[in-house]
Amino acid sequence: MILSHIAAIDQKNGLGKDNDLLVKIPEDQKFFRETTKGKVLIMGRKTFDSLGKPLIGRYHIVVTRQALQSDNPLVTYVSSLDEAYKKARSLISEWPDEVFIIGGAEIYKQSLPQTGKLYLSKIEKAFDADAFYPNVNWNEFELTQENHFETTPPFTVCIYCRKTTQY
Repeated sequence: MILSHIAAIDQKNGLGKDNDLLVKIPEDQKFFRETTKGKVLIMGRKTFDSLGKPLIGRYHIVVTRQALQSDNPLVTYVSSLDEAYKKARSLISEWPDEVFIIGGAEIYKQSLPQTGKLYLSKIEKAFDADAFYPNVNWNEFELTQENHFETTPPFTVCIYCRKTTQY
């Protein structure tokens, strides 16, 4: 299983404010949609709630302290990241082996040591954020791809791979 992060961050590593994205850039939303389509997603409950509804064509594993159940066959609630990883591994026969962490900040922070790939949309602007992407030891990662988009605001999708897979 390949564990990957996908996030849009501003110049100060800001992820969001008031449980929402800092800015909605259609080209970045398209990149997210195309990259995660058909994949397993792991997220915190607040991130899941902010989506409004499950994303089409994806399996959602939601980490929460609450005892929640889902009627949707593509949504599973779990109580820890370890349980989320175990569930994701059990889905590999039906879903691709790249599993995406999509937020929030605490889930990114806790999962970073096990993550093999980072898909970061770096927005060329600073916002008033209240949630931040964790600090990364960049010596452990190698930039493998970079695509710049001249949007408002401009952003660059940077894909990093861990130099040695840890998970």
